[in-house]
Amino acid sequence: MKKIGLAWQIVIGLVLGIAVGAIFYGNADVIKYLQPIGTIFIRLIKMIVVPIVVASLVVGVAGVGDIKKLGKLGGKTILYFEIITTLAIAIGLLIANVFQPGAGVKIDSLQKKDISAYLTTTETVKSHSFIDTFVNIVPTNIIDSLAKGDMLAIIFFSVMFGLGVAAIGERGKPVLNFFQGVADAMFYVTNQVMKFAPFGVFALIGVTVSQFGVASLIPLGKLVVIVYASMAFFVLVVLGLVAKMVGINIFAFIKVIKDELILAYSTASSETVLPRLMEKMEKFGCPKAITSFVIPTGYSFNLDGSTLYQAIAAIFLAQMYGIDLSLYQQVTLLLVLMVTSKGIAGVPGLSFVVLLATLGSVGIPLEGLAFIAGIDRILDMARTAVNVVGNSLAAVIMSKWEGQYDAKQGQAYLEEVQRAS
Repeated sequence: MKKIGLAWQIVIGLVLGIAVGAIFYGNADVIKYLQPIGTIFIRLIKMIVVPIVVASLVVGVAGVGDIKKLGKLGGKTILYFEIITTLAIAIGLLIANVFQPGAGVKIDSLQKKDISAYLTTTETVKSHSFIDTFVNIVPTNIIDSLAKGDMLAIIFFSVMFGLGVAAIGERGKPVLNFFQGVADAMFYVTNQVMKFAPFGVFALIGVTVSQFGVASLIPLGKLVVIVYASMAFFVLVVLGLVAKMVGINIFAFIKVIKDELILAYSTASSETVLPRLMEKMEKFGCPKAITSFVIPTGYSFNLDGSTLYQAIAAIFLAQMYGIDLSLYQQVTLLLVLMVTSKGIAGVPGLSFVVLLATLGSVGIPLEGLAFIAGIDRILDMARTAVNVVGNSLAAVIMSKWEGQYDAKQGQAYLEEVQRAS
């Protein structure tokens, strides 16, 4: 009997979790027993992310050993991320204006959720500037950055350390061998942790459905449909055209990362798939130096799904309150989102915090977010999946632009994936 693949195991866990959550809607015992399982899975992933990023970057950068090449890669990567995320915001604003998800929504029919937990970090984000993002890349204490999971600071240190290892030549080989061993060992640990993924997904989605229930989707159904349709459009059309420009078929590419997409969607967490994405993009023909730099950096600079959602949510709230935003106000909104959405990936409830910091700039009542907080998890699942597609595709695009993509290896791996599916 053919073994059930990881993707199908996760789907089964997802379906069973939804069923259990729906049956025991409002039952506190479901949360009591399932939440620890989901929390353990997320913690297992968080445990392996930092060692893998550090080890992979040190090995990859030491292999390149050229600061000019890395500087060129970094500049191209940030420019690409800025273009794509700005495009995502613009498309979100356009779609929200055309389809008007907030028109006709009666506030009295909506349930309010407590969003006070997000308010404590909002002031920090409001004072956050694009310059601050680049200043904060340089850590004052790398141990502190490692403990906090500050990805940009970790990336900066790892790149500098890798260059140092390359500069000392033969004396650096033992260090290089050590980090190669760490990377190999942590990828093995990742594969073991992923065996627990179906149980983690079952628990996380079960808790979510038991908390919000299916009924809470009905008043905001139009918003959910428009957000999901917009995400699909962005991936298949926008990212599809970008992929086609470098000779990649977006449907074939999605098939390569389908396991990670299902897992990211189910858990609403990009971190759960970061180690596997790095490993898969290497198998797909991207060099380690580019993969280990581009994908983690994208978690702070290339949140395509998040920025697309933020634009739609902002216009939705304006329409719900009957606020007619002028072209100038919407351009202001775009510019503010461009700044506030960068470099703060470590902030809990990122999209909510960014929206809280942004809405006031165009006169939209902040309390409006309390009305959509109940379905945020459903929307978060979609935007997380889009973030994953955008970041993994970025690694291939940067590899192509740098002339380092191994097309033969990529084609061979694609054929292997197609045979296995």
